[in-house]
Amino acid sequence: MAAAPPPKADELQPHPPKEQLAGVSFCITSPPPWRMHDVLKDANVFLTLVILYAAEAIILGFQHFIVMLGTTVIIPSALVPQMGGGNEEKARVVQTILFVAGINTLLQTFFGTRLPVIMGGSYIFVAPTISIILAGRYSNETDPHEKFLRTMRGTQGALIIASTIQIILGFSGLWRNVLKLLSPLSAVPLVSLVGFGLYELGFPGVAKCVEVGLPELILLVVFSQYLPQVLHFGKDVFGRFGVLFTISIVWLYAYILTIGGAYKNSPPKTQVHCRVDRSGLIAGAPWISVPYPFQWGAPTFDAGEAFAMMMTSFIAIVESTGAFIGASRYASATMIPPSIISRGVGWQGIGILIGSFFGTASGTSVSVENIGLLALTRVGSRRVVQISAGFMIFFSILGTLSADYISSGKPGKFGALFASIPLPIFAGMYCLFFAYVGGVGLSFLQFCNLNSFRTKFIMGFAFFMGLSIPQYFNEYTAVAGYGPVHTGARWFNDMINVPFSSKPFVAGLVAYVLDNTLQVKDARKDRGYHWWDKFRSYKKDARSTEFYSLPFNLNKFFPSV
Repeated sequence: MAAAPPPKADELQPHPPKEQLAGVSFCITSPPPWRMHDVLKDANVFLTLVILYAAEAIILGFQHFIVMLGTTVIIPSALVPQMGGGNEEKARVVQTILFVAGINTLLQTFFGTRLPVIMGGSYIFVAPTISIILAGRYSNETDPHEKFLRTMRGTQGALIIASTIQIILGFSGLWRNVLKLLSPLSAVPLVSLVGFGLYELGFPGVAKCVEVGLPELILLVVFSQYLPQVLHFGKDVFGRFGVLFTISIVWLYAYILTIGGAYKNSPPKTQVHCRVDRSGLIAGAPWISVPYPFQWGAPTFDAGEAFAMMMTSFIAIVESTGAFIGASRYASATMIPPSIISRGVGWQGIGILIGSFFGTASGTSVSVENIGLLALTRVGSRRVVQISAGFMIFFSILGTLSADYISSGKPGKFGALFASIPLPIFAGMYCLFFAYVGGVGLSFLQFCNLNSFRTKFIMGFAFFMGLSIPQYFNEYTAVAGYGPVHTGARWFNDMINVPFSSKPFVAGLVAYVLDNTLQVKDARKDRGYHWWDKFRSYKKDARSTEFYSLPFNLNKFFPSV
């Protein structure tokens, strides 16, 4: 077979690989210009610029808060009613999740990976929590409130034990040793399905109220992608603040539909998803409420529930690893060293431990939608996310998500506006955010040889199995009411059914095993392993110190390797 002729000098060549993502307005260490060193002679002008610059960072942080609000509300809405709680308990759980998310985000951005990531509630913990709810030891409780308290205490105990997995694997460096064998090829399915694997929360959520969710999706695409191309002014404004613009427009539209009687005779489910006054999510919280440890009582422990939650905690490690890698790309940082990911996992474990003390009914992991927001705004600043954490703590203490008028029809507390945002609006945003995260996973293929049959097999097989196996487990569960593994021990069932229902876990496991066992010696360059050699040790590249070093010279006491 004849070889292709060599390319001419003026012919287009493939785009060269880039260790850092170009086109980001503000990277991890360069926040929106909220800085004092550009001192102007005119004090009034200087003060005006400082206010404007500070406002930009604050508004971007508030935007991150709004985006993470969807998951914060969805998880308690799914769990608390099954636990026996009502609107008051739901309100307190939402506020507790917000409070803990703010604390954990600050810990992660200051002492963990130092990436601009939001640490919020995780969907992966929903299944084992439901398993605890359905446990026989709670079924005989007739008082709903008492059942809620007992179930919450059982969940707290399981999460306390589960957090030790992440703390041990992270701070001992064991997870670092696992990640040293991770190549760009095996990272592609893992990171991609961290985003693409959440497709069920995208358009299916939009379709629950298509007249509200679809306008949000379309407007967000127009504001963030098209308007910056056609307008000669304010290009950055529409790209960076498109979420706030579109939420305001669509929420107002939903409000007009609600007060206009568009859903007056609609089915109850339609009213819940479409109306701005029928969410019933979080009514009845006090004006000021400070969550505190063991507010539901002393945790209780059960060995089976703890084992199941420990396995779920391990799955959360895998998924958060993919999220950390994706966030490092959108923050325009270099590949995050394994020791830094391991450090972040350890702090994530501490976050789960804190959440279990306060009683969030769910574990903590990286918020995938907020990584997508980094891409949408092209602002990967760590400071912006820290400001967002401040909003979480502030609003949780002030009972910002409580909404008297949801139940009474009268104007209520400050946070009523947020509580009334229909969830299909969030689903419309997820269509973009999760797609961005999936896309950044595919971008690591630039380091791989795509003309290699080995590369094609590993990538394709990992993607296919990462989608196919969880689909089988989920379909089986939907039809039978329990997973394919169904024994008398519920905890054992969860230990098998939960991990194989996770798309990122299955895809990452398949890719990792194949990539490290199939023709490894001859495929070093094909798998892109050499591109990440300089980042496998923290001290090999000076940029790692710039992006990931601890503040206050703490690296002297807690060195990275």
